[in-house]
Amino acid sequence: MKNLLYITLLLLVFSFVSCEDTVDVPLDTAEPKLVIDASIKWQKGSVGNEQKIKLTTTTNYYNATVPKVSGATVFVTNSANVVFTFTEIPDTGEYICTDFVPVINETYTLTVIHDGVTYKATDKLYATPEIDSVEQTTVPGFDGDIIQVKFYYQDNGAEDNFYLIGAKNSTKVFPEYGVIDDEFFQGNQMFGFYTDENLKAGDKLDFGLQGISERYANYMDKLISISGNQGGNPFATPPATLRGNIVNQNNQDDFPFGYFSLTEIDTLNYTVH
Repeated sequence: MKNLLYITLLLLVFSFVSCEDTVDVPLDTAEPKLVIDASIKWQKGSVGNEQKIKLTTTTNYYNATVPKVSGATVFVTNSANVVFTFTEIPDTGEYICTDFVPVINETYTLTVIHDGVTYKATDKLYATPEIDSVEQTTVPGFDGDIIQVKFYYQDNGAEDNFYLIGAKNSTKVFPEYGVIDDEFFQGNQMFGFYTDENLKAGDKLDFGLQGISERYANYMDKLISISGNQGGNPFATPPATLRGNIVNQNNQDDFPFGYFSLTEIDTLNYTVH
C-alpha cells in the first residue's frame, strides 16, 4: 500500500509538471492569401458618402497580428462608369472613400490591384426595411428566468428577400449574426431575435438589419456555421474553403478571401430593462 501511495504521488507530480509546459504543435503554413473586407453599408438617414474597404492577408496560426496590405489600388465604379476611389490611411490597410454615392438597386463593381494582380467583383445595392418596433419578454428557464428581445420589420411582399441580422451585446467581445429569408413570411412582419442566459437589466444591445442578395446570404450562412466556435463572430478567422464573389482576373483558381456586398443598414440601440 505504501508503494502504491508513492507511485500515485509521483504520477501527480509528473502531471502538474507537464501541465506547465508549453507545447507548440508544428503546423503547415500555406502561402499568404489576400483577404478583402469590402462590405459597403449605407446607414439609413445618412448620406452614405464615407465608406471603407480593408485589405489584409492570412497568416500562420500562432501569429497574433493580422498582416495589413498597403500600397494597393482600390476603386468602385457604378453602371455609369463613375469611379469612386478608395485611398489608404497610411500603413493601415484601410482604404477610405469620402464621395461614394449609394443608390438602391444600382450595380457596382469593385477593383483591387495588388502586386500586379487585379481582383474584381460585382454586386447590387439592396434595400432594407426599417426596424419599426422592439419587444422584450421573460420566459422560464432551467436556472431561472431568461430575457428575450425581438425587433420587428416589414417584409416587401413584391419580391423575395434575404436578410443579415446582427446583435452586439455590450457584455461580449464579438457581435453575433444570423441569416433569414422571407420564404414563409412573404409580405408579412418579420423579426430578429436575441437571447442569452446571462442577459440582465442594464445590458445594451446594438441590433443591425441588412437586406442582402441570395448569394451573399448563402455565403454568410456557411461562414457563420464555420465560425460558430468563435462566439458567433464570423470574421474571427477566414475559413480556408469558402469562396466569395471576388475573382482574380489573372488566375481564377487563386481566389482571395472575402466578399464584395452593398446594402442599406438599419440599426437600433436597446437597453435591457
